[in-house]
Amino acid sequence: MILSGPEIKAQLGKNIIIEPFDESRLNPNSYNLTLHEDLLVYEEVVLDMRRPNRTRRIKIPPEGLVLTPNQLYLGRTVERTETYNLVPMIEGRSSVGRLGLFVHVTAGFGDVGFRGYWTLEMFAIQPVRIYPGVGICQIFYHDIRGPIIEYASDKYQNNTDIQPSMLFKELAPPSAWRIQQPLLFSPAPTQKEED
Repeated sequence: MILSGPEIKAQLGKNIIIEPFDESRLNPNSYNLTLHEDLLVYEEVVLDMRRPNRTRRIKIPPEGLVLTPNQLYLGRTVERTETYNLVPMIEGRSSVGRLGLFVHVTAGFGDVGFRGYWTLEMFAIQPVRIYPGVGICQIFYHDIRGPIIEYASDKYQNNTDIQPSMLFKELAPPSAWRIQQPLLFSPAPTQKEED
């Protein structure tokens, strides 16, 4: 069963924490979360599940930023949430979807006990201009039945920023977890090259 807007409000400070909370963003059965000004884009041409992939940070200026098709943009919500005894989920707002912008590729399902910001996997069907602070998605809550084991992942729990994929933590030993850094200088010529 999905919680109504009034029930979401009644659960604030108990089983639901949304910070900051603005009552004007409360809907009949969800709450609108807003887009933070920072985005990450992957720098790798081919992403590797077994390794951390390099990312680059982009700031969305007040005049907006045009997202281009065939590019994954990782964003995050301004709001930090905590959920207990309920299952949190996010979906794109219909007004955003009607502009051809997906706000999550597959990760709209949350876990009981999740604490942190929501990372958004944004993908545009056609060029679309986005703005910081816009209501980008909505969070809603389901009841859960049976014994509860709260989410306790070392990958995404208690995050403080946008989270790129950390699937590599499941697939590779810790020795492979280093991000390959680009060379910031040209390597010194070898003796043979100097001759």
